[in-house]
Amino acid sequence: MPPTVSNPTPFGETQPTIPLYEEIPGFLQASYGPPSFGPPYGTTHMLGDWGGVQPWLQKRGLYLALDDYEDIAGNVSGGKRRAYSDAGQLGSTLDADLQKLMNAGSWSDDFWMHLLVVNGHGTNLSRLYGDNANQVQQIYGSRGNVVTHLVWAYFEKAWLHRKIDLAVGWFPSGTFFQNSPWVCNFMNVWLCGGESPTKFLPGSRGWPSGNIGGVLRVMPIRQFYLLGGLFAVSPHSYNGGISGWAWAQDNLGKLSTQVEAGWIPSFGRDHLIGHYKVGVMYDNSRYSDLYQDINGNSWVLSGLPVRRQSGQTSVWALADQMLIRHGTGELNGLVLGGYFGWGSGQTSQISQSFTAILMDTGAWWKRPLDSVGIAFLWSKFSRSAILSQEAAAASGLALPGGNYGTPYGIQGHEAIYEAYYGFHIVDGFTIKPDFQYVNHVGGTTVFRDAVVLSTAINVAF
Repeated sequence: MPPTVSNPTPFGETQPTIPLYEEIPGFLQASYGPPSFGPPYGTTHMLGDWGGVQPWLQKRGLYLALDDYEDIAGNVSGGKRRAYSDAGQLGSTLDADLQKLMNAGSWSDDFWMHLLVVNGHGTNLSRLYGDNANQVQQIYGSRGNVVTHLVWAYFEKAWLHRKIDLAVGWFPSGTFFQNSPWVCNFMNVWLCGGESPTKFLPGSRGWPSGNIGGVLRVMPIRQFYLLGGLFAVSPHSYNGGISGWAWAQDNLGKLSTQVEAGWIPSFGRDHLIGHYKVGVMYDNSRYSDLYQDINGNSWVLSGLPVRRQSGQTSVWALADQMLIRHGTGELNGLVLGGYFGWGSGQTSQISQSFTAILMDTGAWWKRPLDSVGIAFLWSKFSRSAILSQEAAAASGLALPGGNYGTPYGIQGHEAIYEAYYGFHIVDGFTIKPDFQYVNHVGGTTVFRDAVVLSTAINVAF
């Protein structure tokens, strides 16, 4: 526990703010193991304990955080045209310890309520320069420009010293599944908020698009966990509407089931931690085939009704391993990581994605709270999508799209090379310049490769 301070605050409290990861269930494991229960914005506040307000609230079981994230970006070359934009959001998260709040008995140990609301604003740079398949700004998407978008509102209950953990309510499945500590250090949306192609499927849409559902985690030992989830599938472009508050959308009768297993070993005297996980998602909804009509031919050419495919599946594997340790934290060292995802190509415009990353802190040059990373991201468009586009192009018809938007040309693959450096200015305040080279913009060769420069500013108040 952190030490107490000698002088009480104006609110009569004598203890400083407790870091969220030390108090909220799941933050003891956080996103680097099982799901990232609790708020996503870190554990420090730039404004300290708010003049005693934070300790006063926490003593009563309320953990409040405010965060502003702005990403100013522009493509300095390539793409459909030169453009720049700012995309950002202001977020507010509240985590309530219901035992403290209700002054309840032991039955309510580790019983929490979590709420996260964001204000989204800005413009999607990738759409401006001609990329409808990817987004170089992680903060834009699944919400548009809205005053208040509900990301999650759910209850969490843990038993047996958090060996069993249940979450029920409204939340993005990517908060729990296919999540790792390094994904949102990078700017590209193919990584952050869940990974492609799974996060773009209706049964497993990524952050900040929520689903009604429940997740059960069983973690008998610190090194191993099993995770299972069941979610209602939204057939709409936005789960819960563009604001996230419309839970009672029509046609929610189908279900998505997800299962994930994880191993979290620690090697050597330096405790070089690794995170290895595999998972699968199956959605029992019916989806339109990207190529076949009811007779198995091209619906673009025949004009016959599109074949409806029963079920949609995706699988994923994530791994990362610390190679050299610089400090006590889960990411305080040189970390090598990777990801592979596969989705049903008959109904998903992208069928395969692969990512490799290398991250470190600034410990080598006396900046231990800084971070630096490089990544390679690659996605392959499905054979069904390509066949349909080729058939349309041969007949002079408009190219059909899919769950990644309408293309400017026949798609094949898209690759992104990314590098960033995160400057830790003060507690709760970081500035992160970022470089991305986009090869085959939108998965096509219609436009020249794009070079995107951006700077993300994050302030946790």
